[in-house]
Amino acid sequence: MNGRESDASALAAAWRAITGTGGRTRQRQRLYRLGVLVQPDPPPDGAARIAAAADAAVIGRWFDAFAAEIGEPEAAGALVTDRLDRAQLMLWELGGEPVSLAGHTDVIAGVARVGPVYTPPDLRGRGYAGGVTVAVTELAISRGARSVILFTDLANPTSNSLYRRLGYEPVEDRVVLIFGD
Repeated sequence: MNGRESDASALAAAWRAITGTGGRTRQRQRLYRLGVLVQPDPPPDGAARIAAAADAAVIGRWFDAFAAEIGEPEAAGALVTDRLDRAQLMLWELGGEPVSLAGHTDVIAGVARVGPVYTPPDLRGRGYAGGVTVAVTELAISRGARSVILFTDLANPTSNSLYRRLGYEPVEDRVVLIFGD
């Protein structure tokens, strides 16, 4: 369950009253909405491109690594294929090699969500995530998004700082609750 703290707490209390078991907090998140997009300064070396089917293996590994880092044991297979088929994934490349990834969801009612954004640990700190996030945001806008949103882990000051520098503005804080195991 992902919701505002007050809503999530009320749901958890109702769930506990009905089932006798409660939920636990998996993550605290912040919802951001794009204000005015700002290019990274300085811009990172390299360039963005829309990912292709030939990129599926590296993207699958990166989706799995991203899920593991945030504590979601989800398999990437079908999601990667779907996002590739819809041309919703972008790679940042340096010297013809992918160094970072970002995706966006379908544009629904004028809104698209950016995610995931992933850079392998040994390539972080070079601006690639900022470059690919701006590129995928521009792609979503070119596809009709009037509003672009994303979620961050509040425990990750790097991503929260990055998205603010790129023009994303905080909307609200949320909590992700897990029920059961």
